Amino acid sequence: TDTVSLFIVLTLSQTERLKVRLAGYPRKHNEGRIELFYKGEWGTICDDDFSISNANVLCRQLGFVSATGWTHSAKYGKGQGKIWLDNVLCNGGEKSIEFCKSRGWGNSDCTHDEDAGVVCKDERIPGFVDSNIIDVSCLNVYVTLFNHNFIKIEEVRLRPVVAMAKKKLPITEGVVEVKYKDGWAQICDLGWTIKNTRVVCGMLGFPHERKTLLWDVRTRQKNYFHVHSVACTGMEVHLAACPLEFSKPNATSSCEGGMAAVVSCMPGPQFMQNSGLKKKLKNSSNVRLKGGARLGEGRVEVLKDNEWGTMCDDRWNLLSASVVCRELGYGSAKEALTGARMGQGMGPIYMNEVKCLGHEKSIWNCPFKNITSEDCQHTEDAAVRCNVPYMGLENSIRITGGRTRYEGRVEVLSTDSNGTQSWGLICGENWSTTEAMVACRQLGLGYANQGLQETWYWDSSNVTEMVMSGVKCTGNEMALSHCQHHKTVSCQRAAAKFAAGVICSETASDLVLNAPLVQQTVYIEDRPLHMLYCAAEEDCLSKSAAKANWPYGHRRLLRFSSQIHNIGRADFKPKAGRHSWVWHACHGHYHSMDVFTHYDLLNANGTKVAEGHKASFCLEDTDCQEGVSKRYECANFGDQGITVGCWDLYRHDIDCQWLDITDVKPGNYIMQVVINPNHEVAESDFTNNAMKCNCKYDGHRIWLHNCHIGDAFSEEAERRFEKYPGQLNNQVY
Repeated sequence: TDTVSLFIVLTLSQTERLKVRLAGYPRKHNEGRIELFYKGEWGTICDDDFSISNANVLCRQLGFVSATGWTHSAKYGKGQGKIWLDNVLCNGGEKSIEFCKSRGWGNSDCTHDEDAGVVCKDERIPGFVDSNIIDVSCLNVYVTLFNHNFIKIEEVRLRPVVAMAKKKLPITEGVVEVKYKDGWAQICDLGWTIKNTRVVCGMLGFPHERKTLLWDVRTRQKNYFHVHSVACTGMEVHLAACPLEFSKPNATSSCEGGMAAVVSCMPGPQFMQNSGLKKKLKNSSNVRLKGGARLGEGRVEVLKDNEWGTMCDDRWNLLSASVVCRELGYGSAKEALTGARMGQGMGPIYMNEVKCLGHEKSIWNCPFKNITSEDCQHTEDAAVRCNVPYMGLENSIRITGGRTRYEGRVEVLSTDSNGTQSWGLICGENWSTTEAMVACRQLGLGYANQGLQETWYWDSSNVTEMVMSGVKCTGNEMALSHCQHHKTVSCQRAAAKFAAGVICSETASDLVLNAPLVQQTVYIEDRPLHMLYCAAEEDCLSKSAAKANWPYGHRRLLRFSSQIHNIGRADFKPKAGRHSWVWHACHGHYHSMDVFTHYDLLNANGTKVAEGHKASFCLEDTDCQEGVSKRYECANFGDQGITVGCWDLYRHDIDCQWLDITDVKPGNYIMQVVINPNHEVAESDFTNNAMKCNCKYDGHRIWLHNCHIGDAFSEEAERRFEKYPGQLNNQVY
């Protein structure tokens, strides 16, 4: 025959590969003590002669694109067992640390006081599979020819036929082409099945395949056919995982009687151009992704009994992750992430050891184990990165003038009445972190660290005119053009130095309040006025306190403790540097943020009947998860912040940790606490910054019920909660 049957092999299975892991404390997914698994035993590397080149090799083995630093002298704690390598000298290009020069395995004159560590850039290598995932559907798959040449099937695209050439993105139908050498080759359609189409569509970010084509494709031209035959089961997450037959080397064609394979895909609702069809095909309402910076990535959360919870990462793999991705309107999974790589959840953990086959319509249809408190912690929350359709949105935005590729003035591509395209600036008025979030997402640069209204301090040698103003986003948009903005440019300060700018980041913090603790610690105190002078100075009492007969009388205070956790992937630090912190002599502390928390009591129609605010007088690590070290302490003008995996506790007996309810009448209310209410500091998720409770006050005593984070309940349960404040019992929806 003119073809050669071939078989697929993994380049090197995870079990054969030298295993590398990060250990020690502070425990973070992209930094730690380096440990190697050799001859059945875990051991460390000595820091003698260690370099950034060594760190780059190790970080790539761990699935990160590169290293940003390395550490010596057991910064992450001393390891145990063997010191496997010493005097390691890499040039930086090696595929594994075992290929670098060293004294040899187990030959070392070091102690564990010299254990080396690495700090990796928090950006994953596309297609990298975590070490606990050994799956035939991993992306790094090769096919081998009898002449021992290796061909890698990595990239697949659809080339529109002539009739579709002017169709808008995303391209959903066309000739299937695979990247081959310096160009693209086609696949013979003999024996092509709908199962093959499903796999291709999944790779391109589409959840479903069409059985019939929407366009006339009889004009297809025969070309060089790199792949002769494909036989997918439809469950694969990548074409390379399907049985394939390849053409002989130098063959001009191997598709007698056939033509180039063509597929037609069905996009998810948010990528559809047909608004009518978009309304009919809604995404799943009981699965969501949280904490991700880019479209189609995040911590997997599922809805059960009207409350959202997470999934444990035991046996979490690409097949199960792909079911989640397709359910949410994306394609198959690019990565199945473990170890709370997209931040930790705070609610219940519902699922463990999920074992999908790949054909299921919902993750709830897959076999799984229920969770007990001993099984999993939120440090094991599962996450995904899904394949999403190419929309070309990054081509209509750029940043200029900044010191790195992660910062600069925002410029957008605009078209004038003559059809001429040009780059232009955005007016900085009212530009905020929310708009910056959308810009960073569109640029593919992760989270928004800051949204800047003035950019005079950056290079202005290539400044353009302002072409957009009045931009107002919700934060969920895919592009700035999807946000509200003025039809014609209107900017009071039109100079380039007042143009909008962004600083983007691969990681971000995420603050969440411990809702049950608020419910457990609430009480009423009648506090004498003579003990409230400092609180009055810091505006922690209601307005009527100014008319009180000081120092006689008292104020009625609703007191409670609040425990604020950082469950994100970066430390939470005040926006202002310590040079601008304000000293308050009465309480003897510095304020690092004007307003850190809002405390409000609302009636049934949402009107505030009592309010309070507490400045961030001391942001510090009160306590941390096991294995995480405290980094921030306010004493002696120390650094302020909250480390990832730590929390700041404001006890109920601290000044201003209250709501002044002196003027509140008995009744049913909603108590609401909002952290970082003005979004002064960037976070990966602002939807979980509010906490709400049903509140019943009889004039003497107070009861809080159903305290929960603002996005912890389903929409239906949340509507019921707000409709009947204070009327519900202690049940959880």
